[in-house]
Parts: sequence; C-alpha cells; structure tokens
Amino acid sequence: MGRILVGIGGGIAAYKVCELVSQWVQQGHQVKVILTPPATQFITPLTVSTLSRQPAYTDADFWQPTGRPLHIELGEWADVIVIAPLTADLLAKMAHGLADDLLTSTLLASTAPVLVAPAMNSTMWQQVSVQQNYQALLAWPRIHSVGVRAGLLACDAVGPGRLAEPWEINTWVHSLLLTQGKRDLQPYKILVTAGGTREYLDPVRFLGNPATGAMGIALAQAALSRGAQVTLVYAHTTQPIPAVAQAIPVTSAQEMYAAVLACFPTQDWCLMAAAVSDVQPATYHPTKLPKQALPACLPLQLAPDVLKHLGQIKRADQLLVGFAAQTGDLETPAREKLQAKNLDAIVANPIDQPGAGFGSDQNEGIWLDRCGQRRVWPRTSKLHLAHQILDAARELYVSSSDSSASSVG
Repeated sequence: MGRILVGIGGGIAAYKVCELVSQWVQQGHQVKVILTPPATQFITPLTVSTLSRQPAYTDADFWQPTGRPLHIELGEWADVIVIAPLTADLLAKMAHGLADDLLTSTLLASTAPVLVAPAMNSTMWQQVSVQQNYQALLAWPRIHSVGVRAGLLACDAVGPGRLAEPWEINTWVHSLLLTQGKRDLQPYKILVTAGGTREYLDPVRFLGNPATGAMGIALAQAALSRGAQVTLVYAHTTQPIPAVAQAIPVTSAQEMYAAVLACFPTQDWCLMAAAVSDVQPATYHPTKLPKQALPACLPLQLAPDVLKHLGQIKRADQLLVGFAAQTGDLETPAREKLQAKNLDAIVANPIDQPGAGFGSDQNEGIWLDRCGQRRVWPRTSKLHLAHQILDAARELYVSSSDSSASSVG
C-alpha cells in the first residue's frame, strides 16, 4: 500500500476528488489532503479529513510553528502526489516554480512523482498561455498527466476541460505507486489488443468467448503510464477505454486481423492479449434465422490467425508477445505456440482457477520467451501483472537490441 498526498485545486470538479480519497482509504492506502484556499470554497476540510481519516491541511497550517516545516514533512512523506483538479491558476504557479502556499511549497520540497488532472472551462483550457504553461509543466520529469476529457461542463459549455473520470485517475495512481513514476517506455510505440471477438451467424447470434478485455486494457493503461505511445485494438469488452493515442473498436476476427495489420508496421511492440476466435460460421445470414431454420450441425471455417501472420511478417526490430489462456497444463501448449507462431514471448495464464482469468480483477501467469527465460507470476491484480509483463518485455527487447548492435559492430 502507498502514501498518497492529494492537492485539491479550486474548481467545481473538487467534489469528485472526495470519491477518490474515500476509495484509496478503503483500498488500504494512507491518504493526506491539502486544500488550496479556493478549494475550501467548494469542499470543506471537515469533509476530506473525515474521508481520509487524517487531518486536512490548509494554508492556515502552513504558517503555524511546528518542529519541522510542514511542507517538508508532507513532501518527504508522499509516495505519489495527485493534483486534482488542476486549475489554470494552480497550473501557472506550478509551471513557473512558484511556492507561495502550502501545496506549491510541498511540491517543490518533494521528489515523489506527481499526477495532474486538469479541469477548467473550455475557453480557459484552450488559451495560448494555459497551453504553454501545460507543456512547460509536462517537461518536468516528475510530472504525469491524465489529460482532460471533452463533454458538457458545469458552466454549460461543451468541449475539452472535464476532469478525467475517477477510475482513470485511480488507475494512474496505482501505476505510479508500482513504478515510482518511471517513463522507461517513452521511446516505444506499443500496439495492444484486448477483448473477445464475436463471429456472427446472423444479426443476433454469434460464437464468442467469456473474455472481458480486462488484461489487455490493463496492459494499455500500464504502458500509457510509463510513457509509451499506445494503440489499442479492442473487441468486446466490459472495461472503459483509456485515453490512448489511438483506440480502434472491432467485432470479428477478420476485423481484428485488418486493424492489427494496418497498425503493425509502425509499432515497436505488439502485445496480443485479445481472445480472438479460432473459428467462425461458414455462412453469415443477414436476417435473423427462425428457430426452426437453425442448422442441427453448424458448418464452421477457420478464422484468420492474426498472431501467426504477425509472426511471419515481423521485423527483427519488433517484439511480438502472444497470450495463451489455458486449462490444465499451461506450459506445454504455450511453448508449442511460442515456436509455431514465431513469437518472441508468450504469457500463459489459467482460466480454470477460481479468482483468475476471464471476468476476474486478478490474474496469474507464466512468461516464456525465445531466449529461454521463464518467469512465474503468482496471482495479483491485472494492472500489477501488466507491469510485470512490460518489465519482462522491455528486458527482452533491450537485450535483443544490444545483441543486434554488437553483431553489427
């Protein structure tokens, strides 16, 4: 569990931060909150102190005599700092390194990674000065941003400026706690597939699988938090879609095949976590079949094998990781798939264990790669497992690149 310091700016979206404070305490984190003077016009110190089970700090505390300066104590205490909502005024102060209140002084007295969640009126957000400050802030190595969302704002404007959803901020915070804010994937373009494809017999009936897309979405979120440029191709999923560079929805294996092949040539890595159908009905009926017309034996044909084709066309400078959802023996079929499809690595995970696999928030797995490395990951959250997979993938990719450079030299 981590120590999360929350700085609340003076905007109407401040009320949404209360939900996050409550969630983090329930998840077992220690949470402390600093309210800027404008923030106290929207929510009270009593509210956040009750939710956090800790005193809520304001500028009134900043000027009280204590043993050690409060901003030093808080800055050293935090594992991660969350600024939400990041208002135009607070953004300007941070971008220019000002330290005239408790929150900005604490930021400069800390080395912890900082997640900012901007929120303001669309016209304000689009001002040249605000965007210049935002870009200047993002140049800080410690600063991570969940970005803004577009939609209906509290001022009745429609456009960019909405606070990111609480689930997005929560996921980013968990990633930063796991990685200490490292951006080790910043140079890479990473393609991730997620979800389960559906092969339709007619407009209402299909062959499918129980995949929810949670593992693939977790991989996309984890890679995004570590600086990668992420493209997500997703089939049916119950998960919300993160704000990746490009998100492409598909339905069938054929659509997955076309979308992935279009993206693959420009990618450094491809993580094929989607559960792609192996077969599809031989004939599609454009209108619903009456019950009495349903065939007693359904003719099937093979669906496109996306992973196998990628293995045939991948370049030496690309990393291709497959996934194998298995029952019973995990390793034997995974090793066979690793070789047969010319993969760089494969992650095998059980779907016959309670609390893991399809429909679960947790997962476990075994990593096997072409260099003979084998890693066993016990059950953990899918986000944590995603980071472990990215760690292994990066190690394999960097070692392969170093070997290639040595051979050329």
